Amino acid sequence: MNERDDLLAMVASLYYKLHQGQAEIAQRLGVSTSKVSRLLKEAWERGVIEVQIKTPIPRDFALETQFVTRFSLTDALILDAKPDHDEASLVAAAGQLAAVYLQRIISDLPDGATIGVAWGTGVHATVNALPNNPGRQLDVVQLMGGVGALVVDGPDLARMVAAKLGGRHYDLHAPVLVERPEVRELFLAEPTVREGIRRARSVQLAITGIGSVDERDSSFLRAGLLTRADLSMLRSLGAVGEMAGRFFDAKGQTDGIELNRRVIGVELEDLRRVPKVIAVARGLTKVPAILGALRGRYLSVLATDATTARAVITLADEEAEG
Repeated sequence: MNERDDLLAMVASLYYKLHQGQAEIAQRLGVSTSKVSRLLKEAWERGVIEVQIKTPIPRDFALETQFVTRFSLTDALILDAKPDHDEASLVAAAGQLAAVYLQRIISDLPDGATIGVAWGTGVHATVNALPNNPGRQLDVVQLMGGVGALVVDGPDLARMVAAKLGGRHYDLHAPVLVERPEVRELFLAEPTVREGIRRARSVQLAITGIGSVDERDSSFLRAGLLTRADLSMLRSLGAVGEMAGRFFDAKGQTDGIELNRRVIGVELEDLRRVPKVIAVARGLTKVPAILGALRGRYLSVLATDATTARAVITLADEEAEG
């Protein structure tokens, strides 16, 4: 070690290990405080100072910052995971990230606030990871009608969140998808359904997934609500994904997608008015859907993994160039 390296190591040790101020270090060395500041900067640049931060769940903070800036988000929670991790563990880890964030947000909600819950595997993972906090006594409502054929159905998830937060759960007594628009109007004429949707529109916080129209990863297909032919038709209309059961195109728009007239639940415009919407979604099949939702500004916080996030940015770049 030469004299310069020894000086840099000394200044860094006094500042970071012994917590001495720059003025105190400057007095000891007989130099100015600006000189000490320059020495600390040089120590960083030459690798004399190394920082190791232990995070319970590995996150890509640089990618999060890029996402927040590029897509005008309130926050981004991006899991820094190895590519060889299996699907289940990646979904669970993304849910854990979202649950940790939710705890912080929930603690700041005022008394009487209401939370809205949609559906999806990411939402299910988040709800599972959310610890019990019955003292908050926050009410929970469904953002969309029920499916009845999935473990990750909205009513079940809403009840789980209400139980964990010690609040009441409000059912939306209707299916998420009906056969014809006229049937939807009949449901909306029911006072209990109208009240359920009114409650859903007034939530202060919403938790939702982002669905795909890809046959390999469609919740609507798995639930038996849509067929492969239906998904093909949706893709031909430009649909790339859905949130809270509402389908949208690559720009986040819903125009021309007639299927939405058969959906019972909040509109995507309603989600835009919710103060905070946390979406949990990952996987390469969902990349177009995530990008469309971001462009539609239907969410303020995204929880995903780094592989998915980079693919979203790549797609956005390719479409911008095209």
